[in-house]
Amino acid sequence: MARLKQDFTKEDPWRIFRIMSEFVDGFEELSDIGNAVSVFGSSRAKPSDRYYKIAEKTGFILAKNGYAVITGAGNGIMEAANKGAFRANGLSVGLNILIPLIQLPNKYVNKLLEFKYFFCRKVMFTKYSKAFVVFPGGFGTLDELFEAVTLVQTKRVEPFPVILVGRKYWAGMIQWIRRTLVTYGAISEEDLDLIKIADKPQEVAAFIDQFYNNKSSKG
Repeated sequence: MARLKQDFTKEDPWRIFRIMSEFVDGFEELSDIGNAVSVFGSSRAKPSDRYYKIAEKTGFILAKNGYAVITGAGNGIMEAANKGAFRANGLSVGLNILIPLIQLPNKYVNKLLEFKYFFCRKVMFTKYSKAFVVFPGGFGTLDELFEAVTLVQTKRVEPFPVILVGRKYWAGMIQWIRRTLVTYGAISEEDLDLIKIADKPQEVAAFIDQFYNNKSSKG
């Protein structure tokens, strides 16, 4: 019987080279994008969804304010934010993930990177963002939200604003955090200040401006 050819790409030592290449490519491609804001949210949101429309306007305003807009490159909220930035003639960045359920980049991305590893992709979001804007979404959106808040809480990164969009959507989660996590002592009451909540694109832009104006005034 012929010996099966070993697939070295599935061996851990060889996998390191793929990981290294994703970091190197990401750093090279994003090092000159300037100020940027990452926008997260459900890929299932339709253009008729009100959060899609808010995300599009948010992307537009951010781009007009001089920010590149970074998303996961997919459909739904990601597409909406990229569309807004694209319409404003801004830099519309997509960090696409290569997963078994194929995600094709939306047509409004004008700077695209692709990743096999979620953790490499997460580093790019965090390293090159001045703020995280989080729209209604599912597990992936929650993952990005709580990792960002944890990094800021533990001072592993320079503080940046984390803004939830959709007061009604996030109300139950915030209430649970306050009633359960704070009451139990798992987090402090002050930790809730790490998260801001907005309903309108103008509020999102105002939170970001206020954060950095306060930071610069403190020296």
